[in-house]
Amino acid sequence: MSNRKKLANAIRALSMDAVQKAKSGHPGAPMGMADIAEVLWRDFLNHNPQNPEWVNRDRFVLSNGHASMLIYSLLHLTGYDLPIEELKNFRQLHSETPGHPEVGYTAGVETTTGPLGQGIANAIGMAIAERTMAAQFNRPGHDIVDHFTYTFMGDGCMMEGISHEVCSLAGTLGLGKLVAFYDDNGISIDGHVEGWFTDDTAKRFEAYGWHVVRGVDGHNAEAITLAVEQARAVTDKPSLLMCKTIIGFGSPNKSGTHDSHGAPLGDEEIALTRQALGWEYAPFEIPQNTYAQWDAREAGQVKEAAWNEKFAAYAKAFPQEAGEFTRRMKGELPADFAAKAEEFINNLQANPAKIASRKASQNTIEAFGHILPEFLGGSADLAPSNLTIWSGSKAINEDLSGNYIHYGVREFGMTAIANGIALHGGFLPYTSTFLMFVEYARNAVRMAALMRQRHVMIYTHDSIGLGEDGPTHQPVEQLAALRVTPNLSTWRPCDQVESAVAWKYAVERHDGPTALIFSRQNLAQQDRTKQQLEDISRGAYILKDCANQPELILIATGSEVELAVEAWDQLTAEGISTRVVSMPSTDAFDKQDAAYRESVLPAAVASRIAIEASIADYWFKYVGLNGAVIGMNTFGESAPAEQLFEKFGITADTIVMKAKTLL
Repeated sequence: MSNRKKLANAIRALSMDAVQKAKSGHPGAPMGMADIAEVLWRDFLNHNPQNPEWVNRDRFVLSNGHASMLIYSLLHLTGYDLPIEELKNFRQLHSETPGHPEVGYTAGVETTTGPLGQGIANAIGMAIAERTMAAQFNRPGHDIVDHFTYTFMGDGCMMEGISHEVCSLAGTLGLGKLVAFYDDNGISIDGHVEGWFTDDTAKRFEAYGWHVVRGVDGHNAEAITLAVEQARAVTDKPSLLMCKTIIGFGSPNKSGTHDSHGAPLGDEEIALTRQALGWEYAPFEIPQNTYAQWDAREAGQVKEAAWNEKFAAYAKAFPQEAGEFTRRMKGELPADFAAKAEEFINNLQANPAKIASRKASQNTIEAFGHILPEFLGGSADLAPSNLTIWSGSKAINEDLSGNYIHYGVREFGMTAIANGIALHGGFLPYTSTFLMFVEYARNAVRMAALMRQRHVMIYTHDSIGLGEDGPTHQPVEQLAALRVTPNLSTWRPCDQVESAVAWKYAVERHDGPTALIFSRQNLAQQDRTKQQLEDISRGAYILKDCANQPELILIATGSEVELAVEAWDQLTAEGISTRVVSMPSTDAFDKQDAAYRESVLPAAVASRIAIEASIADYWFKYVGLNGAVIGMNTFGESAPAEQLFEKFGITADTIVMKAKTLL
């Protein structure tokens, strides 16, 4: 047995032992890809186990995240802070080795993977971020940003539609430092894939504009090495290495079958596999000479130290750029951002305008873009409608140092790529489409929230108010779904001022993504006191009130705030003590202390009406069983907006009638 095969067998042994101990998991892919991983991680990957956050490290993404024991074995063997006890606790509560890799749980894991195809999308985002940062910061003789992005993919990743979206774009962009390894083992959960997957994958990727290395023997270290060298030599195209492997390699009875894909091999088969591999060690036992050959700590320290010297020289020659690079990679905002943003918001309040909130968003991007060079925006082929381009926008397909991405009609791919950009660091990505088409992007939105990544998601054309395009384009249930997604902050502002406050909140937020929901139609600006202006950022505040304790509270968001104010005028004129609460962000309001929440929505006032041209059911958490909701319970219709609001009873007159019924 060659030494390299023995080193790869350490991965196989740890993987099958951990899955067996957990009584669940996926041993097949780690065992099949062990030889590829050994070559990549020992001969090519630049990383430092003693500093997993080294900014110029190569990024490694396990897109087929069910093969998690592969990356856990690699991290453990190369010297990351992942002791053998954690591998023994694979898939157990509070372990650092969850069933699928999760960023933030395990040192060295770059992204959370599991939903197939999103890992390659994240990797493409990282490659975009690397190249764009390099173009913005590198100077002649000073290549401080210079690293590769490597990703492993399985048959499932290839079948998922998102891989078509993102790999097509990666080829168009010519991401030469992206190298993908395709684990071409012909097996998925149901069995041999030829019954449902017969694509000519090589031709497909060549059609995308990728450099494809065909017929790589995924169990031959020399062949793998040659393929990686060929990929790294091609600098104007991403590379796909078609690696033929045997799933469950080494298992006498289960290799090459779906029996090794997603279940423990069993004690008897593991014993036979040990014998077949010539692995003479007990479960979870790795000989010291094997550890020594895998250990990347010293080499990693040397590589980072060399980069630190390069960066010191860069900082001496270009101190301003070095400071800006450091700030952005730390995710810090410019020192003057908060003050300038407040000045912009105050100026908006002092100069009322009746404009669509999507236009207010664009105005805010224009204002913030000049002070936030970390912006890397984009739209899924709707920039003229989403209004995401500002005067300083430069498309990266035209200028590598640019700050804007034309994603094409790829909502899912766009969102997952932007997650990868956020994970890489150095940028604050914003993406955009119509609110209706969040449906295409849903799982990537969820992954952004799960990973708590800074990613601003702009969704325009937010209700039946978009009008004639009809129910296919009119969102009804989407707002509720966004609002109940953990870690996602959702804002639906009522005018240009609330829009700017929502943007400021999103920029300053570091613990998750933000969804900004904007209108197509023009919205009247509301009058506010200084205190009301300050309270917008709390998610909800009293916009209109009465002299005494209110008899009735109207709660509204977005375009419906105007209707609530109109109803307030009528009810007040009739002597009904009424309060209007604008609630642009339910989650921000829910995070306020109990005293503030009580001051806005006093428990003693049971008569409440929520008004929003969205699914009605969500709002009962605020109006209670004794309250009412004026909203949508069906899909929309194709007609001018004003006719639709009349048809569905979302009017000031309806609010007044409902109020009198309640009281």
